[in-house]
Amino acid sequence: MNEFYADLHIHIGRTSSGRAVKITGSKTLTLARILETASARKGLDIIGIIDCHSPEVIEEMVRMIEHGELQELKEGGLRFQETTLIPGSEIEIYDQHCQGPIHVLAYFPTLELMKLFSEWMSQHMKNIHLSSQRIYCDGQTLQQKVHELGGIFIPAHVFTPFKSLFGKGVRRSLTEVFDPQLIDGIELGLSSDTNMVSHIKELQAYTFVSNSDAHSLGKLAREYQKLRLAEANFTELKMALHEQEGRAVIANYGLNPLLGKYHQTVCAKCSQQLSKEATICTECGSTQIIKGVATRIQELSEDFPNKRNRPPYIHQIPLDFIPGIGPKMMERLIEAFGTEMNILHRVTIDQLEQIMPHKLAHLIDLARTGQLAIEVGGGGIYGKIQVD
Repeated sequence: MNEFYADLHIHIGRTSSGRAVKITGSKTLTLARILETASARKGLDIIGIIDCHSPEVIEEMVRMIEHGELQELKEGGLRFQETTLIPGSEIEIYDQHCQGPIHVLAYFPTLELMKLFSEWMSQHMKNIHLSSQRIYCDGQTLQQKVHELGGIFIPAHVFTPFKSLFGKGVRRSLTEVFDPQLIDGIELGLSSDTNMVSHIKELQAYTFVSNSDAHSLGKLAREYQKLRLAEANFTELKMALHEQEGRAVIANYGLNPLLGKYHQTVCAKCSQQLSKEATICTECGSTQIIKGVATRIQELSEDFPNKRNRPPYIHQIPLDFIPGIGPKMMERLIEAFGTEMNILHRVTIDQLEQIMPHKLAHLIDLARTGQLAIEVGGGGIYGKIQVD
């Protein structure tokens, strides 16, 4: 068995015409650029791109296969340089059983099956060209279709206040909307970690995944997981989610939840942080309150003997969160050490100090060991690293 890093929730920036749009300065979040960044800069072994249902993205994958840039793998997935692409789709459900909209992720082993899924979805939504579009069928019908095509079904960022399963999608239980037997994993999302959700009883049956939900190149691998697999392909990934024959998620990596955009309950009008019981803002008097993930998780938690042995959730501070590490310093680090994974996990502080000032190298070391002070995030605003 080998160990592989995987981030399964990456967006392609697109307009309604399907063309790539500018996301970060002059850079565009295209399929090719995402794959190049994941392989050469981030050091990801597996990446899931969730706009692969779009006809334009399908056409691009076909062209890359024809030009030899992508290679279809026998056990599922498409190989690009050092990275395996898992074609996927993010879909919004808002059927008669939902209290609010819910985002889910579906992944497929082959381009041909992705095409079939796209054709089926086009009959149930208004614009197949866009990401995260609402589908006009119920959640269980969608689950059944995904599994009929041999896919993987995962509710996305399940605790965020908007467009998520437990944010506003259900009152208490996923069974209000979904067939629990047709869920392959649960994506924790920003602002929570394994320890926080350890007392939500109905989630104990599922493997937890942590993914970046990245809308820009810099946010790739903000969260990810380490997997124990024989090879980096779709079949092995699915086995890991169900912990079959030694395959498994062996570590989750993600932001300290305090840095997450929705950790704390805040006022939607003035961003004042509030207590979990607050119904009116103590600063401006607004009643528009965005309930924090920490509060919602407490509402769902129960006192029961939790016997499941989970892999560690390792709090990671991405390099672009650390004050003083700008684009030029990032380029120097990548040139010296190859990938961001190497910098975050493998390079010693002495090696870092050969490239950067002691103060910055020390900050990276503190970030690795969870010793940096944090200003808590909430209401759509990330937390911040506090540096003396």
